[in-house]
Amino acid sequence: MTTPTSAATGIDWTEHTLVRDDGVRLSCRDWGRLGIPRPRSRTFLLLHGLAGQAGEWDALARLLRADGHRVLALDQRGHGASERHPADTSRAAYVADVIAVLDAPGLALGPAPAVLVGQSYGGHAALLTAAAHSARLAGAVLVEAGPGGAEPGLLDEIGGWLRAWPVPFPSREAAAAYFGGGPVGDGWAGGLEERDGGWWPRFDPEVMVASLTELAGRGERAWWDEWAAIDTSLPLLAVVGENGIIASAEYDEMARRRPGLRGVCLPGAGHDLHLERPDVLHRLIAAFVAEMP
Repeated sequence: MTTPTSAATGIDWTEHTLVRDDGVRLSCRDWGRLGIPRPRSRTFLLLHGLAGQAGEWDALARLLRADGHRVLALDQRGHGASERHPADTSRAAYVADVIAVLDAPGLALGPAPAVLVGQSYGGHAALLTAAAHSARLAGAVLVEAGPGGAEPGLLDEIGGWLRAWPVPFPSREAAAAYFGGGPVGDGWAGGLEERDGGWWPRFDPEVMVASLTELAGRGERAWWDEWAAIDTSLPLLAVVGENGIIASAEYDEMARRRPGLRGVCLPGAGHDLHLERPDVLHRLIAAFVAEMP
């Protein structure tokens, strides 16, 4: 079921809560659509990365909505306002959550296929959803995400980083500074919650590590079979940062195996390019959608 919740004053999105059949609670920001649907209006579902949250997409969501699109942003399981300690952290569970949102009657998305936009871990979820449910989608945008395998030591590296956060932060400003300041620092600080006199992450580091276990355990096989399973008629856009995590060799292999792939590398941008340059990402997505069948 879905339960709409009134947003705070000054916030121009509505929160919906979807409860899965297994009891897992999912929270979704619904930005709606401005005015009546236009001839090329789409429905977008935005998927954040590991340890992130739906609010990371606020700038992009406003721009897409201004174009006349219906926009939703999901707090994936284990993150944000969604279920904090899900029993199932498999990649299949994340994909099933995406489909559950697209099917949710309370969101009234209609029968038209959606465009998925995912960054990092969310981009990987978009990739796997496209592999298993191409017919449900109009297209997919992978931001700093691909089918390549994880580097050795990934679990220890990310787990150690998350556990090392000096929580609680004394203020949101202090958190933003810790995360490097600027739009990236502000974006990460925006995922914290204020309680007990400090600012805390809205996830459990151990759940994050568990969510990465399957991703990091593929070895050389990685996820290339799933990449090959995506319907060749489904439009795909890959956006990477010059200083991001997708190596040129991985992107070249993605393009070799899928000649129709559209790809853009943003000079000077890093892994969190959706926070650094939401306006540029918006222009890329707008052009991509305009050329869809």
